[in-house]
Amino acid sequence: MNSSISEIAQLWDRVLKTIQERLKENDIFDSFFKETYIYDIKNNVMVIVVNSKLAAQLFKKKYYEIIKDVVKEVTETEFKFEFVLEEEIKENLASRGQITKSQTYFESAVINPKLTFDNFVVGSFNREASQAALLIATNPGKMFNPLFIYSHSGLGKTHLLHAIGNYITKNGSPNTKILYIAANNFVDEYIRYVRADKDSESLKDFFKSVDVLLLDDVQFLADKVKTSEMFFYIYTKMIADGKQIVITSDHQPNELKGLEERLITRFSQGLVVSIAEPDQTTCVEILKKKIIASGLDINNFDESVLYFFAEKFSKNVRELEGALNRLIFYVVSMKQTDKITMETAIEAVQSLVGGKTIATQLNEQKIINVVAEYYNLTPSQLTGRIRTGQIAMARHIAMYLIRTTLLNVPLKKIGEMFGGKDHTTVMNGVSKVEKELKTDEKLQQAIAELKKRIGS
Repeated sequence: MNSSISEIAQLWDRVLKTIQERLKENDIFDSFFKETYIYDIKNNVMVIVVNSKLAAQLFKKKYYEIIKDVVKEVTETEFKFEFVLEEEIKENLASRGQITKSQTYFESAVINPKLTFDNFVVGSFNREASQAALLIATNPGKMFNPLFIYSHSGLGKTHLLHAIGNYITKNGSPNTKILYIAANNFVDEYIRYVRADKDSESLKDFFKSVDVLLLDDVQFLADKVKTSEMFFYIYTKMIADGKQIVITSDHQPNELKGLEERLITRFSQGLVVSIAEPDQTTCVEILKKKIIASGLDINNFDESVLYFFAEKFSKNVRELEGALNRLIFYVVSMKQTDKITMETAIEAVQSLVGGKTIATQLNEQKIINVVAEYYNLTPSQLTGRIRTGQIAMARHIAMYLIRTTLLNVPLKKIGEMFGGKDHTTVMNGVSKVEKELKTDEKLQQAIAELKKRIGS
């Protein structure tokens, strides 16, 4: 059974939870089962560490069958079991020279030098988090502690953690020790610590030397009681010593499940900031920066393609970058063309979403861009909230062309393209253009020219 340390720990957590439900004897569970863990799995033999000789005897004689049945239910595999004391394991390891007191933790932890504040694109959706991160980086341990950043996946939390680390490395004291880790790394190292030398204070001692802790995805500590207890100790000691802690999560503190209330309360005592979904303008800026960083000429990309990607993939920056990478790979390796047009974009990303759907959406963005260019506006001005006469009329014309050219686009969807306007506003705008077309020759000429440029 090839599993990581954390996977094995999670497996045993599920076993213990089921055993607790079946026993309905909390005193027995707390006294004998709660502190057990899997030490090793080999040749369908599971070695379980227990806290006393009495526990080992009890498991062999009274609870062997229930343990066997629950493990089989969880793993769909039949195991035999050995119950051993921690002291027996340590003696065995010591006799083979496998225990060393000088244990190094988080050896693979590294700060990505490419993720900095300079290449973090700031918009209204993430400005507060970016400002807070920069403030912490310039004054570690002296401002808000901890800084807690939460958002859905792929919106830049990890980038900010690395940016803080890189800024302090470059501008702070050369003796400052910075540690970036994911919560899963902490779980793995804690289990390793427990198995190898539980009585020593080596893991706690290790964190005494850390000045800045950057912890990613704290939600993965949920339901890991002993690991959370260790983290609570480290956390409170670092805060008390004026060390800086920055934490990220997919939920705000009071929505985290499976963590101790005392931890959640302390998370909320610092500064809690969120990152929302990016707006279209910021997505375009992100795309431009990524294109330039890739060594490509931004002028070779049709603006309509950038705005389409920004509209289509704006819910997740990681997804946005992935779609751009797909496009770049396609034009460099397969299409081998310098000019990236709407048609090329359709070919590149149609495998990511339905070809027919993406073609329709690209045409929507194409209409917006053609109308914006015709009236010397930017697409964001056309789809924004400015209500000057020229912009308002151009906006109505764009709505009219989308509605009449792409017959399957509902009014509600058109409204979403133009800053979240309701269907009534769209209907009124389309009706206004239809009415004026009957008598306004200049408008008739403009619509004819726009349709020609659109290719409809």
